[in-house]
Amino acid sequence: MATSGSKNFELDVAEYIEEAFERCGLELRTAYDLKTAKRSLNLLLAEWANRGLNQWTISQTSIALTQGTTSYDLDATNPTAVIDVLDAFIRRTTNGTPSDLQMNQISRSEYAAIPDKTAQGRPSQYFVDKQITPTIYLYNAPENSTDVLYVNRIMRMDDVDASTDTLQMPFRFYPCLSAGLAYYLSLKKAPERTGMLKQLYEEEFERALSQDEDRASFRATPDTRAYDYA
Repeated sequence: MATSGSKNFELDVAEYIEEAFERCGLELRTAYDLKTAKRSLNLLLAEWANRGLNQWTISQTSIALTQGTTSYDLDATNPTAVIDVLDAFIRRTTNGTPSDLQMNQISRSEYAAIPDKTAQGRPSQYFVDKQITPTIYLYNAPENSTDVLYVNRIMRMDDVDASTDTLQMPFRFYPCLSAGLAYYLSLKKAPERTGMLKQLYEEEFERALSQDEDRASFRATPDTRAYDYA
């Protein structure tokens, strides 16, 4: 018995929509059905951005610093594509040897409380102003124009524009997307199935998200000080 040997299964937008309609007990029949389903799909992707970290959307960028300049755009070509900053560090190269300094993120109020934001030094803190176009603010203000800021950004997923588009996500999230779109469509077209489809969607999302977390070694050491006697 031979297996296919292929690992390239991928649905396009039209196939996701057909699957979602079938889960609602319906058929995709009209151009408006397709239009309303694509709208729901884009709203679903926006909801995913609010649910937490999607590892495949992380993108690292480098920003050349300018002495005395405290604020920088997080994406010069598509500023609104950035959702948030995961972490950041400053790289300084001395005699050809790079040295990285991890930065600490501070809140809006903590940044506002800094009395002299123009004081120059090696930046060690940053604040992300999450407007429609997010901006990163550094403290201290850079003391030279040779240090480089590296930022790991959480990016917005590509929109759904055409029925032939494929979606920007790993294989393990396909069931979750199908379940989520079926739930969203049921709100408009099959409310009698909404409760069941919502439960299935939440279960699929939790399973997919549990596989999208960082894995790192963990070691716990018991505190035995209470048993130490002089």
